[in-house]
Amino acid sequence: MAQYKGAASEAGRAMQLMKRREKEREQLEQLKQKIAEENMVKSNIDKKFSAHYDAVEAELKSSTVGLVTLNDMKAKQEALVKEREKQLAKKEQSKELQLKLEKQKEKKRKEEQKRKIASLSFNPEEEEDEDGENEEEEEEEASGGDTDVIFTEIPVKKKKLGKNPDVDTSFLPDRDREEEENRLREELRQEWERKQEKIKSEEIEITFSYWDGSGHRRTVKMKKGNTIQQFLQKALEILRKDFSELRSAGVEQLMYIKEDLIIPHHHSFYDFIVTKARGKSGPLFNFDVHEDVRLLSDATVEKDESHAGKVVLRSWYEKNKHIFPASRWEPYDPEKKWDKYTVSAAPPPCTPSLCPQGSPFPSSREEAQGGEA
Repeated sequence: MAQYKGAASEAGRAMQLMKRREKEREQLEQLKQKIAEENMVKSNIDKKFSAHYDAVEAELKSSTVGLVTLNDMKAKQEALVKEREKQLAKKEQSKELQLKLEKQKEKKRKEEQKRKIASLSFNPEEEEDEDGENEEEEEEEASGGDTDVIFTEIPVKKKKLGKNPDVDTSFLPDRDREEEENRLREELRQEWERKQEKIKSEEIEITFSYWDGSGHRRTVKMKKGNTIQQFLQKALEILRKDFSELRSAGVEQLMYIKEDLIIPHHHSFYDFIVTKARGKSGPLFNFDVHEDVRLLSDATVEKDESHAGKVVLRSWYEKNKHIFPASRWEPYDPEKKWDKYTVSAAPPPCTPSLCPQGSPFPSSREEAQGGEA
């Protein structure tokens, strides 16, 4: 191919023109090939028709001798055309009949194989085969048309193997059963939620003690679903009028101590009641107060009796956390299990000679152990 010598832009344009011409040449070749294929199809059709009419013409010539009138010629031609068409139709019918016989033979062969195979109580594959054969029979009847008049066969009814009702089918998927189970689960879930909401709305009386080195007992009514923060807010409203240090304090500056555990504000009373939570020195799910469990004579018998929870200023705890009883307090951990209630030995009761005024030690054994006024 000759090379083009000139500017680069002109060379690019020349290349584009060459590509375009090549593309047009390919399209032209494709068009020629398409036209040739169409002509071939037409010629095949013409050959078929010409073969048919050539045979009629040849038969007409052989059966006509001498001079014949035009009407006789036309009548004879029409009769020969009809005869030829009947022959072609018979050939088609014989082909269809042959195909039908082959299908019947194949069907009988399958039936023979099925009889030889030992079947279970029910076999899904056999049912699928039978359904497929029924569909084939329907298609043959639909496509057969006039051929059924020539050849008809009475189908032999097959005895289907019934399903055994004694077989356990509970492991098989069942849409109705699953829907029923889901509906029952949803009903039970809603019923459980209603019961829990009813429990949360029940009122309980909570005995608590404001602790500033000695106990000051109070009671307040709350709902089981209330959180510790809501309880401290209500307790603060009750205590503010009696204790000046609480007048400027907020809920976040208060701590709630129950059975020597520092309870976080986000927990609710319901959480402890439902889980039957245990503390270091008693149960966390009882909020009314009985006799001090640590003063009972029989220490081997565990009781459900609890101590009054303490409401404490965080600042007081930070100053006195190294002194009993604050030295026993620790943050509540729901993962930690307390199998036995433990109580460390309390200091002896103070006397004026031993405990000077302003001492952080409690003034009585009851206050030291139970946090009660």
